[in-house]
Amino acid sequence: MKRWLRRTLKVLVALVATAVLGVVLLLALLWAGRYARVTLPDPTGPFGVGRTIEAWTDDTVDPFARDPRVKRLLVVWIWYPASDTPTAKAAPYLPLDWRRALERQRSSVVGSLMSRDLGRIQPHSVADAPVSRARPTWPVVILRAGRAALTTDYTTLAEDLASHGYVVVGFDAPYRTGLVVLPDGRVVTEAPGHNPETLTGAAQDRAVAEVLDAWTADVAFVVDRLEQANASTPPNAATMHGLHGRLDLRALGVVGHSLGGVTAAQFCREDRRCRAGIDLDGAPRGRVVSEGLEQPFMFLLSDHSREKDPASRQIMADIRSMYDRSSAAGRALLVIRGANHFTFSDHLLTKNPVLIGALHRVGVLRLEPRRGLAVAAEWVHRFFDVHLMGAPATLLQLPSTEYPELEVDPGTS
Repeated sequence: MKRWLRRTLKVLVALVATAVLGVVLLLALLWAGRYARVTLPDPTGPFGVGRTIEAWTDDTVDPFARDPRVKRLLVVWIWYPASDTPTAKAAPYLPLDWRRALERQRSSVVGSLMSRDLGRIQPHSVADAPVSRARPTWPVVILRAGRAALTTDYTTLAEDLASHGYVVVGFDAPYRTGLVVLPDGRVVTEAPGHNPETLTGAAQDRAVAEVLDAWTADVAFVVDRLEQANASTPPNAATMHGLHGRLDLRALGVVGHSLGGVTAAQFCREDRRCRAGIDLDGAPRGRVVSEGLEQPFMFLLSDHSREKDPASRQIMADIRSMYDRSSAAGRALLVIRGANHFTFSDHLLTKNPVLIGALHRVGVLRLEPRRGLAVAAEWVHRFFDVHLMGAPATLLQLPSTEYPELEVDPGTS
């Protein structure tokens, strides 16, 4: 009996030791993955990329601010074609004060280990680089992030567009973006009651509608400010970093992801200044579903072939309704096979590579993250090349042997 007990204890001790060793090894791998350096995908266009950051405000009362005296203020990120500066260093992926604020917001050490250290992510843009003189003016694309994301989460997409000759303007809005660091160092978080993910039913629908309306108004404000700055004489050298008079706002596009894509559709419906738009995996809402758009508009979707629930079927029905009612001359509805909702942003590159690798091996992630980003970035700039720069429509022909993951959604054929 004693021999049996000793043997059982030895087995238990060995099992516990193995489990502890496994946990220690996993934590070590996650720690190494968190602090491993990574460079974002190279931009594919011929131009270098600059980035500048500004804060724009006006006299409009911010509808989400807790204090009714607070005016609208947006932190604006601008990527643009830049002159070659061989000795310049790339801008940080996210400024230090933003990184520190995000770290403070994380709830636990384990939560931090699930993501990379953003200070070790290397983009390609140069901070405040000189604007390229290769062309007199550049078309403009407004970039709208997903609801819970920051504009910089789409750095790969923004840098690639800028490298193809676009001025890309995104923004983060206090009280309706998860976290914003203001120029004076204050950190502003999302207003309570306006996060749809914490609500259900009618309250959730109301919160989505309020955020969508506010974001659409923000886009209009950004375009207003770009027009004013572009026409200013003499140009104000303290703002827009030499882009005054260099913006072709007659060639204005809007692209957004998730709720940002819904915002792109709504802005294009409400504002004729939009010449072309793209919705990256967002579910359209409101009158645009039943009325469609006159401007060229593309849906670029992740792979929803496994989603058969009623809510998913309704979303696809709304997308096809909008597609059917939009101008046949410029509409497109494309699917990236194997992609998921986060394929269009940097999220799958900024998460811990150990976690992402495990999800890829077990089949949860079917498309390699860099490949998904490459396909998305390529077809975003191709669509705008055709509809904002006048490139031949053959650029958008499918099937493509170079991009076999991309297909026309069968529901639209």
